[in-house]
Amino acid sequence: MKNKHLIIPVLIMTSLSQSSCSTNKSLTFETPKEGFSVVQHIPKNEEGRDKNALYLTPRSIKEEEFNTPELNTFIDSMNAVMLREEGVGIAANQLGKRLQIFIIEAMDDNPRYKVLGTVNNQVFINPIITKVSKERKNFWHGCLSANGEDRGNVATFEWIEYECKNQKGETQRGRLDGFAAVIFQHEYRHLMKGTYLDHAKHLLPKAKLDEKLKSGELPFFELADDSLPLLIEGYQANTNLEDY
Repeated sequence: MKNKHLIIPVLIMTSLSQSSCSTNKSLTFETPKEGFSVVQHIPKNEEGRDKNALYLTPRSIKEEEFNTPELNTFIDSMNAVMLREEGVGIAANQLGKRLQIFIIEAMDDNPRYKVLGTVNNQVFINPIITKVSKERKNFWHGCLSANGEDRGNVATFEWIEYECKNQKGETQRGRLDGFAAVIFQHEYRHLMKGTYLDHAKHLLPKAKLDEKLKSGELPFFELADDSLPLLIEGYQANTNLEDY
């Protein structure tokens, strides 16, 4: 009997140790010691996608995690990286975190994009798309996760309606159109897994693209037909991201 009592605590400690060691940090709000860097796209024919957060299903944020210092600090970090990298949006899995969170924001003086009006900072947690327009528009996308890659022309819905949570856990519903709808769908694509480079068929270096857009040779944010690939191909209205 004496030996039996000695074995139980040892088994408990071993179990706790194994549980701690097996925690997947990509599913937590934990900040890496070296700080956050932006995860980069991996082409479909190359190895590593099965271990890259951009191509793995993100988890939803739990009720008890809302309005906590950990969540709020992580969102502050997302904002800081987006500002540092001069992006107009950022998703959690671009920072290696498989979490259903993204942010959109666009200022008129952003140097990376031809901004179609200011988009105020907004955080989307556990987002779902509830309704979309019949019309689609084209847009030449770049991405913080596609450093040095060509811009890609894909279609997005002219407007979308959504439901999500804010940082306090309150349900938010709304409708976005224009540039805000484009950014929303770009970030939603990340949480659906992947980037615009997985879908675009027409690609151009940014410098050449800018020339062609300025001359009017190429369309920019005009109505698109079904021949242009849809950025969020495979989306389903009123469906949780875990179900994609």
